[in-house]
Amino acid sequence: MVQKPNSIVHVEIHSNAPEKTKSFLKDVFGWKFEDMPQMNYSMFQPPSAPGGGLQQAENLPAGVLNYVLTEDIENTLRKVTSSGGAVTMPKQEIPGMGWFAVFQDPTGITLAVYEAQAPPRPARKAARKVAKRSGRKAKKSSRRSR
Repeated sequence: MVQKPNSIVHVEIHSNAPEKTKSFLKDVFGWKFEDMPQMNYSMFQPPSAPGGGLQQAENLPAGVLNYVLTEDIENTLRKVTSSGGAVTMPKQEIPGMGWFAVFQDPTGITLAVYEAQAPPRPARKAARKVAKRSGRKAKKSSRRSR
């Protein structure tokens, strides 16, 4: 399923005891977790989207943080501030994935925005086209010289 901008695409659980929380969620809901030790993070996949992650509550209090997909994180953060919200964690890179930032709405609710990194473009086949074009030109010029 294609993720659409302005949709919640990731749910992040901040826990004071991540292993205990992980065990609880496995037991109660049967969620599957994939540990990412290099990030001190565990990804989880519930039966339907969105999936999310679990981490130690460090920079944010224990709780749930929802990520909203955006196509232009800088523009979205400008809208947050111009609409009375406040950016609480500026844009940061998630290596190989994209960028995120955390903000609060005017009432103090904390949310995050996420901009996916554009997938690499496939190599262009320009060399082949150039060869075809020069071959066509050669054919045309040989016809003209007849």
